[in-house]
Amino acid sequence: QVQLVEFGGGLVQAGGSLRLSCAASGLTFGRYAMGWFRQAPGKEREFVVRIGGSGGSTYADSVKGRFTISRDDGKATVYLQMNSLKPEDTAVYYCAAVLNYRAFAIDAVSYWGKGTLVTVSA
Repeated sequence: QVQLVEFGGGLVQAGGSLRLSCAASGLTFGRYAMGWFRQAPGKEREFVVRIGGSGGSTYADSVKGRFTISRDDGKATVYLQMNSLKPEDTAVYYCAAVLNYRAFAIDAVSYWGKGTLVTVSA
């Protein structure tokens, strides 16, 4: 059974940092592009960042320069370092696994984590 389990959410003040982790099991991790989506209260789920097996990555404009994604295939884990956090980053962050890096979209996600809440206070 495939599982994606997120860690690291919490409450932080604006300007602060958090590091999210997503530990995968039950899948051939290296075959998947990994990434994060987020969903703020009352809003639709949106793309945040993706990383391919080769390490190439793409960021949403809203987080570019502040967030950094990385992966450790040996540990089947993907990380999201979030710096200079803003109140508008408040959301539930979902880890996602997608087979096709180029088609990294909500309707192409093979597996989802249950999400971790990030709250940024002003």
